Amino acid sequence: MVETAPRRRATNTGPGRLLIAVYILFAIAATSRAGLQLATKFDEAPVAYLLSAVAALIYIVAAVGLARAGHTGRRLALACCSVELVGVLVVGVLSLVDRQLFPDETVWSQFGSGYGYIPLLLPLLGLFWLWRTRTSPR
Repeated sequence: MVETAPRRRATNTGPGRLLIAVYILFAIAATSRAGLQLATKFDEAPVAYLLSAVAALIYIVAAVGLARAGHTGRRLALACCSVELVGVLVVGVLSLVDRQLFPDETVWSQFGSGYGYIPLLLPLLGLFWLWRTRTSPR
């Protein structure tokens, strides 16, 4: 009997393509928003605008990781989705508890309510997809 190597499903096929497209869309939206805010009114709410820029960077790197589909891409996507989920939860709670911390909204404020709560769902879907496409025995 010949043993076969475990088989890994690609993250960039099937529903993964839609997930990558949503990450790219959010990368564009967050980058545009953060860029405009940082360039025109940085002094009003620097933490909020820098957090939006961080979110944009995470969305970009997560999309690249999911699109690459190899071992490195999966690890990159896993790290990004995990950091993103923690970020959304922490910023979401803080933005509700103390509104003075964020004088202007970030992408993750109030759990992404300004974006239809998709910033809260996106890392959950990303982590689910990474789990669903994990290495499985043949």
